[in-house]
Amino acid sequence: MALVPSPQWLDTGDNAWQLAAATFVGLQSIPGLTVLYGGIVKKKWAINSAFMSIYAFASVLVVWVLFDYNMAFGPQLWPFLGTPGLATSALFTTGQATIPAAAAGMPPLAFPMATLIFFQFVFAAITVIILAGSLLGRMNFTAWMIFCPVWMTLVYTVGAFSLWGGGWLAAMGVADFSGGYVIHLAAGTSGFVAAWMIGPRLLQDREHFPPNSLLMTLVGAGILWLGWNGFNGGDPYFANADAGAAVLNTNTATAVALLVWTLMDKFAHGKPSVLGAVNGMIAGLVAITPGAGYVDGLGAIAIGVCAGIIPWLAMNKLQKTSFMMKVDDTLRCSPPMASPA
Repeated sequence: MALVPSPQWLDTGDNAWQLAAATFVGLQSIPGLTVLYGGIVKKKWAINSAFMSIYAFASVLVVWVLFDYNMAFGPQLWPFLGTPGLATSALFTTGQATIPAAAAGMPPLAFPMATLIFFQFVFAAITVIILAGSLLGRMNFTAWMIFCPVWMTLVYTVGAFSLWGGGWLAAMGVADFSGGYVIHLAAGTSGFVAAWMIGPRLLQDREHFPPNSLLMTLVGAGILWLGWNGFNGGDPYFANADAGAAVLNTNTATAVALLVWTLMDKFAHGKPSVLGAVNGMIAGLVAITPGAGYVDGLGAIAIGVCAGIIPWLAMNKLQKTSFMMKVDDTLRCSPPMASPA
C-alpha cells in the first residue's frame, strides 16, 4: 500500500505531544476523579459517584463532536458563541487545526483538527466532572444524565468561546493560560449554584461523613496530579520551552500547596490529614493553572503558598463559623422542649 506523505504543515513532534497531553488530561477524569470520588464519599454513594464521572465523560464527547466543539471553537456566531455544527467529516478532522475567530492572533498550528478537537474535549469533560464534586450524595443519577449535555452546551461553550475561541473576552485582552476561568471558575460557580438549588445533604451525613477508602482517594489524587502535566503542558499547543516551564511550575506550586496545607493541619489540629493533603494538592493545581506559563519558579512557589493558606482558612475557619451561626439561629428559632412533667 502506498504511503501518503505528511502535509507540510504537520509537525509530528507537536502532534504527538498534543495527543499525549490530551490522554494525560483524559486520565485525570477516568480513572483519576472516578477513583477519587469513589474513595472520598461514604460507602453507600461510592459506585454512584464514580459512575457520574464515567457517564459525564461519554456524554460530553458525543455532544462535543455533534455541535459543542464548533460552538466553543468554530466560526463566530455571536461575540460569546461560535456557530453550531458537526465536527465529524474526514475532510475537516484531517485538515490543519485552526481556531477561526482567534487565528489572527496565534501562530499556525502544526497538527490536525482531530487532535485539537480531542484535546479540547478532555478539557470540557473534566470541567463537568469537577462540577460533579459539588453534587456527590445530593443529585439523582437520572437528573445528572440530563444535566451533563445541557450544561456543556449552554454554559461551557460560552466561556470557552469567549476566551479561547477568540470571543469578546479574548478581544479585551483577558488571558487564561489553561482554564482558570473557562474550567475552574465555571465549574466552581456552577457547582455552588447547583448545590444551593438542590439543597444540603441530610444533617446526619454532614455530621458523619467517613470516606469509603482513603487509599482509593490517594490513587485518584496521584493520577489527577500527574495528569495535570498534560493539562498545563499541552496548552501552548507546541512541544516547546513554554510547555516545559508550565509543567515545572505546575508541579512546584502543587507540592508547595500540599506541604503548606499539611503544616496548617499539623499546627491547628496536632496532626496532619490525608484528606487535607489532597485538598492542598488540588488547591495548588487549580491556583497555578491560569498562569502556569506566565510565571517563573518563585511565582509558582508564591502561588502554592497562597493556595495552601487561603482555602485552608476558608474550609477550617470560615465554613465552620458559618455552620455554627446557622445551627445557633436554628436553635434560637426552635420551640422550647416540652417539660418532662
